[in-house]
Amino acid sequence: MALTQADILRALDLVKLPASGQSLSASGRVADILIDGGKVIFAIGIDATEAAAMEPVRKAAESAVSGLPGVSQVLVGLTADKAPSSAAAQARQQAQRPAPGAGPGATPGGPTPKAAGVPGVKQIIAVASGKGGVGKSTTTANLAVALSVLGLKVGVLDADIYGPSVPKIFGITGKPRLVSGRTLAPMEAYGLKIMSIGFLIDEETPMIWRGPMVISAITQMLREVAWGELDVLVVDMPPGTGDAQLTMAQQTPLAGAVIVSTPQDLALLDARRGVAMFKRVEVPILGIVENMSYFICPECGTRSDIFAHGGARHEAQRLGVPFLGEVPLAMPIRETSDSGRPIVASDPDSAHAQAYLGIARQVMASMAGGAVRAAPRIVIE
Repeated sequence: MALTQADILRALDLVKLPASGQSLSASGRVADILIDGGKVIFAIGIDATEAAAMEPVRKAAESAVSGLPGVSQVLVGLTADKAPSSAAAQARQQAQRPAPGAGPGATPGGPTPKAAGVPGVKQIIAVASGKGGVGKSTTTANLAVALSVLGLKVGVLDADIYGPSVPKIFGITGKPRLVSGRTLAPMEAYGLKIMSIGFLIDEETPMIWRGPMVISAITQMLREVAWGELDVLVVDMPPGTGDAQLTMAQQTPLAGAVIVSTPQDLALLDARRGVAMFKRVEVPILGIVENMSYFICPECGTRSDIFAHGGARHEAQRLGVPFLGEVPLAMPIRETSDSGRPIVASDPDSAHAQAYLGIARQVMASMAGGAVRAAPRIVIE
């Protein structure tokens, strides 16, 4: 018999809340239950002040559901939709606000607290875009392979929860195995260690999750994966400037961000917002990549600037950030990505692969030139 949400809620009847003694299922805190074969994922809603007290409840819920017949893996997140509303919490929030005249993101009362890194991972970089459809995931995959070709130990984290593309681009099927407790072993391809929510759910399952659940999933994939020793972890960010980007910037000591854009004005408007957001949270901009920069007709050799040309270079100059290079709109890049063979791995001597290798060399130089920063405390007024 197939596992149902009712089965999950019956198991959670045995889990009691510490303050009231009420069962977890009756409390109305359980949300976003997702069942994918033997995998079960759900969220427990909490107030932000309850995080420590509710951690034993989360573990008990995980244990209760793990005992159900047919369950092979359980992922439970604690999600806080709202900030604490008590007077004390409001007083703490007021104390954290920057003084009048302080710069954006300023933190009063001493140095910025340092975010915990990921054990064994020397540096983490984010690959981001202001909008979808500009080739960010393809750029991430080929940049990661190029960094590996240049001698680094590289991992890839697919943080695009709503549209995970990394499993397809690397041609990986199957599920990651549990190493111990909640820790997963990353999947591997082309010498890279790789993790994506796409490995944990069916590829046709829609991720109908609110922001807190997305944040919880990203945090767990970042910190509950046995990455081992890596020189760099490349994170494929979701498009835009929302919860996921702020969470990575706040909770992770990022070495920098690579912004991917196409040349046309509409894409550059969104890329500009991405650069501004990372600057606001004190993440160095490693540079801008102009993807789909031009098209060379394979039949006649004529060049066409389908999305205009040079816009990203000009934008980088205007913003005072490095321009990393141009990648053409080319059938071999699309074909190798669709077939799970990134072009840097499948055709390393091609002009397209050399473009990614050139970008990777500049990223390596930028990472070597600056120390990893401590993540800032972000205050939204």
